[in-house]
Amino acid sequence: MTTETPVPVARQVPTERVHHGVTVVDEYAWLATKDDPETINYLKAENAWTESRTAHLAELRTELFEEIRRRTQETDLSVPTRKGRHWYYSRTVEGKQYGVHCRRPVRDGETTPPISPDGAPLDGEEVLLDGNLLAEGHDFFSLGAFDVSPDGRFLAYSTDFSGKERFTLRIKDLSTGELLPDEIPDTFYGTAWAADASVLFYVTVDDAWRPHRVWRHVLGTAAADDVVVHSEDDERFWVGVELTRSERFILIDIASKITSEVRVIPAGNPTGEPAVIAPRRQGVEYSVEHHGHRFLILHNDGAEDFALAYTSADAPGDWVPLIAHSPGTRLESVDAFADHLVVTLRANGLTGLRVLPVGGGDGHGIEFPEPLHTAGLDSNPEYRTGRVRLRYTSLVTPDSVYDYDLVTREMTLLRRRPVLPGPDGREYRPEDYEQHRDWALADDGTKVPISLVCRRDTPRDGSAPCVIYGYGSYEASMDPWFSVGRLSLLDRGVIFAVAHIRGGGELGRSWYEQGKLLAKKNTFTDFVACARHLAKAGWTSSDRLLARGGSAGGLLMGAVANLAPDAFTAIVAQVPFVDALSTILDPSLPLTVTEWEEWGNPLADPEVYAYMKSYTPYENVADRDYPAILAMTSLNDTRVLYHEPAKWIARLRALAPQGEYLLKTEMEAGHGGPSGRYDAWREEAFVNAWTLDRIGRI
Repeated sequence: MTTETPVPVARQVPTERVHHGVTVVDEYAWLATKDDPETINYLKAENAWTESRTAHLAELRTELFEEIRRRTQETDLSVPTRKGRHWYYSRTVEGKQYGVHCRRPVRDGETTPPISPDGAPLDGEEVLLDGNLLAEGHDFFSLGAFDVSPDGRFLAYSTDFSGKERFTLRIKDLSTGELLPDEIPDTFYGTAWAADASVLFYVTVDDAWRPHRVWRHVLGTAAADDVVVHSEDDERFWVGVELTRSERFILIDIASKITSEVRVIPAGNPTGEPAVIAPRRQGVEYSVEHHGHRFLILHNDGAEDFALAYTSADAPGDWVPLIAHSPGTRLESVDAFADHLVVTLRANGLTGLRVLPVGGGDGHGIEFPEPLHTAGLDSNPEYRTGRVRLRYTSLVTPDSVYDYDLVTREMTLLRRRPVLPGPDGREYRPEDYEQHRDWALADDGTKVPISLVCRRDTPRDGSAPCVIYGYGSYEASMDPWFSVGRLSLLDRGVIFAVAHIRGGGELGRSWYEQGKLLAKKNTFTDFVACARHLAKAGWTSSDRLLARGGSAGGLLMGAVANLAPDAFTAIVAQVPFVDALSTILDPSLPLTVTEWEEWGNPLADPEVYAYMKSYTPYENVADRDYPAILAMTSLNDTRVLYHEPAKWIARLRALAPQGEYLLKTEMEAGHGGPSGRYDAWREEAFVNAWTLDRIGRI
């Protein structure tokens, strides 16, 4: 006799808060107490319920996992990148969860990277770091830093075994293979070497887990003796540190959501005082790249979509224009090489690259074959080079690596990610699929782009199921990308769509501005408009349409569930930011103060409070017929805390009990979910199996 798994019921403990004269009751605030055994027991009960409600999908999950595994070349090797006297690369081994980081000396006359089509180790390789060995005995493993010193002798690397994104920094002597006694706990991402590799710069966080200090560590000394180089007291700002490609300067990047400042230290004088390139001015963003006698400045001072200027590297001062502002063409970054500059930009919703010779002239754009694509620079550590490494992909073209000659304009394909035959033995053929760009009309008349991919034989009569993905925050662009796991959906007749909604950056800075602060609801109504357009245009129908998003895209999922529950048959919300108002009201929580320039400050501004309260998913749960909802989170997530989706699901189940709501919590992971590649494939198989079940494709 079996015992049926009970539906989890979270106890209600009404907790009141008052803001701007408004009293709000939160029955599930107690779930934020992570070390309370009752909290852990509740999360485990939700996991058990989710497992019981998806038990019938076990065979399908295995099938989908096998499809991902069989289509992936498990023993594989990246295209090596040259830095100094070595080629650097990583490789994977069949059956192993994590990558192996290696290098091999450059041989006489060798100008092109050595390629290993079968993924076998290169002859003469040196293993720098094996993630599988580091991860032994741990349920989670992540690398934070992986930084080889300019002379190639030392490797600075950092590890996290919990998912909290707090790393222990270590230094390995690559000439001997030994670890130095230097060990620095609780560091963040970002390191930079001094020119002679005698000093390493790194970053730590404050009590709210905000990166706020840059430190200088002298090799061979105790971490307790390290010196603070910069401490940022303004809680809106983060700090970061990096070494320029030229290896001439250490950059200390200081930025809020809308304001930035850069300080520089000569890499040859690591104990020098940081010099300010330009003092911060509210609302002015800029970034710095060193190039010969000048610093290149990419900025938005009087230039909404950014312009490029330069200033003296010896005495930074006035900014001299180099590329004027062009509305509608968003300049995103500039990379400096000895004789060329490469500008990454976006126009008409697509990424692009423009090459500028140092000697002058208009330069040229790099052409790409597909109307929908994503292109950008890959790793290019060499400053003096005549060719650059590019990465290219689309919804139907697997990740591709090219070398591009900056003078002859010749583009050489070095490698395209292999897609092996699936369990049925069928080869992947890009021509069997098609990608489209469609446009929805938002409530205010704005045209919103949608990217779609499907098999060529997919009907356009509304009978095909569809997954629509969205994000729409932080000016992040959801550019077209290829996915092996997605093929399992496409081959079962599913359409995959990406809604390029406001709040993202696909159509420039104004597209972002129209989806933040007191215009945030545009993000949600745009997504609903895209969903309704797909049904109206015959791509799908609302009873076959599943929405998916994560993090801030999870906020989107919760908001549209309240706004237009009839538009979707199901929703997948991963690490969802669904209790945004409570979080943004609490400056003691990680990242809250830095987020005020994105969402507004509801503590200080009653208009912001009322506006956020009107859309935050948790605040607006009501007794209505919701789509089926699968929420996924991680116990150690430091960006979107686990209790947000836990509270959301509890309230949904209490106020709208007629719905199907599932919560799946990774008990040993962070914001990115499981860390090993096989574990990540299993999670994707879990989501895809639930998706296929909900849209009627099993």
